[in-house]
Amino acid sequence: MIVKPEWLRVKAPQWERVGNVKEVLRDLGLNTVCEEASCPNIGECFNAGTATFLIMGPACTRACPYCDIDFEKKPKALDPSEPDRLAEAVRRMRLNHVVITSVNRDDLPDGGASQFVRCIEAVRSVSPQTTIEVLIPDLCGNGTALELILQAKPEVLNHNTETIPRLYRRVRPQGDYARSLAVLSQSRQSAPSVYTKSGIMVGLGETDEEVRQVIQDLRSVDCDILTIGQYLQPSQKHLGVQEFVPPEQFDAWRKFGEAIGFLQVVSSPLTRSSYHAEQVRELMQKYPR
Repeated sequence: MIVKPEWLRVKAPQWERVGNVKEVLRDLGLNTVCEEASCPNIGECFNAGTATFLIMGPACTRACPYCDIDFEKKPKALDPSEPDRLAEAVRRMRLNHVVITSVNRDDLPDGGASQFVRCIEAVRSVSPQTTIEVLIPDLCGNGTALELILQAKPEVLNHNTETIPRLYRRVRPQGDYARSLAVLSQSRQSAPSVYTKSGIMVGLGETDEEVRQVIQDLRSVDCDILTIGQYLQPSQKHLGVQEFVPPEQFDAWRKFGEAIGFLQVVSSPLTRSSYHAEQVRELMQKYPR
């Protein structure tokens, strides 16, 4: 058994603030990826009054062995009230930046793209100053569905590649590396004003060279923002951690990504795709489009 190192310990959250955020979420009947995916940063983010909203869930149509989101339940029909409830949460929490993600909904013809659009429109109607980031699935490669989301003009289009190509069959069996790159490529070409973002996790058996190749592949499709974090095993039934990568290696990948042209690289053991996502507002001021 690999012992979790000191650098992966997180500070105990201020539970009063966490409780306030959870109260809003429960009152409005909303899910967050922070809770559903057992994110280690939940205390810090909830203390800061931020959350990544998980729509169309909590059941997922894919069974990725690294992910703690439930795939055993049958997905429910889309709730037409969900966009308005999400927008009300943004209003109550006074969010400057909101991240909207979803489970995979391969059972829907558009993969849930229309629900993303409705959520974007609902947030804009009640909080026009809030910047919006959508963290989307690959939509089974449906380019028309992706166009629907891009036409709603979120400030950031995020789609995670998650791991290196060699590990896809084991880590992301229903995904496709080339398809994920195509999502980011189409986003850049169709909506050049929208910032593109992707994330990968490490510690599953990849090599430094393989990680650097993924970083280069993402820049080859003009991806703007990259996140790199340590994979943590949610439970014994999930994939095991092969290695706890030291902080200096994350820093080396950050420097490499910045050197080849990423506008921002957030790389550390505790980094997650939506961790400190609100910093994108500073990025937009520095690199306006």
